[in-house]
Amino acid sequence: MALDVTLPKPGLDIREKGRSATGKPIALDRRLFMQLLAFGDARDLAPLVQALETAGIAGVLYVDMNDPYGVALLTFDERPDHFIETVRPVLHTEAFRALTPKPEYTMTGRTYAIGYEPDLEEVLIERPRRYVTNPEWPWAIWYPVRQAGRFETLPAEEQRKMLMEHGGIGHAFGRADYAHDIRLACHGLGKADNDFIVGLVGKELHPLSTLIQRMRKTRQTSEFLESLGPFFIGKAVWHAHPSQ
Repeated sequence: MALDVTLPKPGLDIREKGRSATGKPIALDRRLFMQLLAFGDARDLAPLVQALETAGIAGVLYVDMNDPYGVALLTFDERPDHFIETVRPVLHTEAFRALTPKPEYTMTGRTYAIGYEPDLEEVLIERPRRYVTNPEWPWAIWYPVRQAGRFETLPAEEQRKMLMEHGGIGHAFGRADYAHDIRLACHGLGKADNDFIVGLVGKELHPLSTLIQRMRKTRQTSEFLESLGPFFIGKAVWHAHPSQ
């Protein structure tokens, strides 16, 4: 477990916070940025895969279940400059220029800690990358979430209880290997002013849909969410982990 031993700037600490197994506060000034870009008119996947592999991109290429010519590209890095310096040039290659962007599905977010995680590097960096590139979990549902403004006015402890209710359902599906979630904060990172992005991955699509159905019954979803979606539903046809 990597810990950030540097001191925050006086009066302003924006590091990710956790808590060790002994209850000691820990912090880490690292996080993973993830971006999903969707496209139409993808009639041949081979040139897309070739362009990604030539550039050495780490990420996932999905085919869109709801569009027979649709695809989406998920990329990630600790440096947001990566999307400008590395991903953007790939999207300017001939293979991707032939596609039609679908900006309504664009999602950009960053991993975050709730405050009790004992291994911040695992939660913020390693686990999200491992989840999305796992060949055993090709199905994915990605969607943005916007909370009602009154949620932010609730006491922190009440907010945490609602988040833990969500977490409990998610953990149960994860233990059963039905669904595994990636949760990203996206405050100010998209034109729709959403708060979070959720990615669900798994072996089959049905459990992912069932998890969303179960979440609808929680207090946070039923009382404090303003909007969900649009939903991108896809299946991975190519992936590359940073270590590959």
